[in-house]
Amino acid sequence: MLRNYPLISAFLAFAIAQSIKFFTTWYKERRWDPKQLVGSGGMPSSHSATVTALAIAVGYQEGFGGSLFATALVLACIVMYDATGVRLQAGRQAEVLNQIVYGLPSEHPLAESRPLRELLGHTPPQVIAGGLLGVVTASIGQIIIMVIG
Repeated sequence: MLRNYPLISAFLAFAIAQSIKFFTTWYKERRWDPKQLVGSGGMPSSHSATVTALAIAVGYQEGFGGSLFATALVLACIVMYDATGVRLQAGRQAEVLNQIVYGLPSEHPLAESRPLRELLGHTPPQVIAGGLLGVVTASIGQIIIMVIG
């Protein structure tokens, strides 16, 4: 497992993306937020970075013309489409629902309900940035493999 280049590329891309979110939150808000290390949403998309790194690494290892690369590429496209579509819209709906609940009178049964998570999906730039991070991560990994041998 430690020699599985596609798997290592995917995990590394995820870790880098989440770390970027962690440190940019500190830079913007001057507070450490450990949730950023595992949470969804934000810049760059760690989901996109992960699946793109996986697909590119599979392409380097198995060839870009094979069915394994095609499978990984389709998976990556579905994940990135979902991030900008369904998950982004679900997050926006959560924002609206939270605003409605905040406006309810205190005696309403839902007034004390826990707020819904609003940061679920990604904007297209966040997905593109994650995809680029995945390509770079897998490509640097391939260069290292070629140099080491």
